Amino acid sequence: MTVKTLEDLLGEDVAGRYVLVRSDLNVPLDGETITDDGRVRAALPTLKRLAEAGAKVVVTAHLGRPKGEPDAKYSLSPVAQRLSELLGVDVPLAGDLVGESAKKVVGELAEGQVALLENVRFDARETSKTESERAELAAELAALVPGGAFVSDGFGVVHRKQASVYEVARALPAYAGGLVLAELEVLKKLTDELARPYVVVLGGAKVSDKLGVIANLLTKVDRLLIGGGMAYTFLKAQGYEVGQSLLQADQLDQVSGFLAEAEKRGVELVLPVDVLAATHFAVDAEFEVVDATAIPADRQGLDIGPKTRELFAGKLADAATVFWNGPMGVFEFESFAEGTRAVAEALVASDAFTVVGGGDSAAAVRQLGLPEDGFSHISTGGGASLEYLEGKELPGVAVLDN
Repeated sequence: MTVKTLEDLLGEDVAGRYVLVRSDLNVPLDGETITDDGRVRAALPTLKRLAEAGAKVVVTAHLGRPKGEPDAKYSLSPVAQRLSELLGVDVPLAGDLVGESAKKVVGELAEGQVALLENVRFDARETSKTESERAELAAELAALVPGGAFVSDGFGVVHRKQASVYEVARALPAYAGGLVLAELEVLKKLTDELARPYVVVLGGAKVSDKLGVIANLLTKVDRLLIGGGMAYTFLKAQGYEVGQSLLQADQLDQVSGFLAEAEKRGVELVLPVDVLAATHFAVDAEFEVVDATAIPADRQGLDIGPKTRELFAGKLADAATVFWNGPMGVFEFESFAEGTRAVAEALVASDAFTVVGGGDSAAAVRQLGLPEDGFSHISTGGGASLEYLEGKELPGVAVLDN
């Protein structure tokens, strides 16, 4: 596919021209405090380059899952403040998306200035299933930036057919931002330009979130390591007791199929051999290390155990390419963070091309204080990365095809 890029746009001379940028600024918050600003920092290079070239930059983004109407809890105000700090200039936040406040803030922009529109998901049309409603919102966004261009730079949302991602790219001359291009380049290395052995580590809570990607990966990987909450459904499918651990009983047949397919294809599918079995789900819960095949009926696994950490690190040691998505346990609780830390440290120690697949995995890397430059790439889009690896078309990328 041929996509116009940020470089193409900058080559057209954007001084004084409006540029609408879709960024991914969906950061985790504790009240009004951003607990991980990784996505804000990832958005900076494109915004800086446009501002330095004299564009009037208007940023649109979402935060959380408001129900299609304004909700103070999901205001982008903390993001505007953080953007202002990182850019070293004031980034005004419009009080609405396409209303009077947005028109005023955008209308007052000078060359080289950046403004942020309020949460795009405060308008129900953004995520509407009806194309005409999404197109209506896109037209209003385009009208805010007369004579403007659109830069798609929110990789974390390109798997969504939403107004500010898809329809707006049809309403304005559209370009791929630097972040989106960098992410796609990395994903090509995980699909078209593979160095082997190729090892994938999957964790997180639910196996149902990753059915498609597991099915597709079984045709490509040499080794698949399964941890996190989803591992217990795999263990149950092998006939083992998992106690009170997270279990998706409705996925047992599917998982049994994965186990059989892996064996048929010669893919080494590696499950935990021991777990930290806790009395209950809490930061201070008592726990003991037990064999993964013998979890007591009244306990729940909240992390992989020490033997599994060693096993997984060994299975990563000879890899040439590694993709990791999903924590190995409840890393937010200090007692149950060591499994996730062990996988992350094994990747840092590796000579492989290592990709951290966004979401909780990226948050864990930062929360555990590991060096971000110890990985080849930390993705900003967990869901988008997984859908690409599943073989699905990403609508927000496809729409940029010229």
